Amino acid sequence: MTSPVRLGLCCQFLDSPIKFRTATHTYVSTLTPARRRAYLQDILLSNARTLALAVRRCHELGIGAFRINSQIAPLATHPKTGYTLDAIDRNAEIIPAFRSAGALARELDIRLSFHPDQFVVLNSARETVVQSSVTEMNLQATMAELVGADTLTLHGGGMTGGKPAALERLALGVERLGAGARLRLALENDDRQFAPADLLPLCNELKVPLVYDVHHHRCLPDGLSVADASTLARATWGTREPWMHISSPRDGWAAANPRPHADYIDPADFPVEWRGMRITVDVEAKAKERAVLAMREVVKGEG
Repeated sequence: MTSPVRLGLCCQFLDSPIKFRTATHTYVSTLTPARRRAYLQDILLSNARTLALAVRRCHELGIGAFRINSQIAPLATHPKTGYTLDAIDRNAEIIPAFRSAGALARELDIRLSFHPDQFVVLNSARETVVQSSVTEMNLQATMAELVGADTLTLHGGGMTGGKPAALERLALGVERLGAGARLRLALENDDRQFAPADLLPLCNELKVPLVYDVHHHRCLPDGLSVADASTLARATWGTREPWMHISSPRDGWAAANPRPHADYIDPADFPVEWRGMRITVDVEAKAKERAVLAMREVVKGEG
């Protein structure tokens, strides 16, 4: 019996020659406007085509989900060298290429997601940070709409002023998002500040799903069992397929710091409660697709 668990790869391949390109403000700012536009056009078109390659490779390997690097449109929201897709896609190639990659993902049943970087902090006490975070989230929502990615996964953020105040600011930050970002937003428990029990009330209030990271929960326990946290997190997704994250501690659970990720997932770390669930599980491991394939052997046949 085939397991209903869908395993996901995060952003990069280790063995497959599939590489996304990036850009730096330091270099781009030295170019003339015309050269800058041509340079960024080339990177964006390359990344769109690379996404299609990544989707096809996931399908070939039997990997069911792919997390898209949040810098797939590099510098788009930079205050000095930023751009919009409509303005930069003068040859009408980039947007269709991203749409084509998304269509391929739907055809091959590869679920796509984004995970904005740590500088995106919707509950910052600094207005400039919140505004830039909203801008970044809205840009990633635009990219997500192009490719059909259904989830933008975000950590709760900082703890300035204490947890109640931080959660209140988070709710306000969520409400500032554009419709596309708000529709796709999911919150994730982290390993230092916001455990599932902290975020679940807010998720239920705002009707935002919780991506349950079991490694983070084991690092930052809150009184909920893995079984209870899994059940409560699943409920926030309604009829949608829930998303979970898994990783193992690089130096073992007895280490002074169990937070860094290992190359592979220890089979004992895969929650028995997840077996038989219809869920997507991102495998956050340094060995990338090798770790996903090894994890597939663990869950295969468990129904």
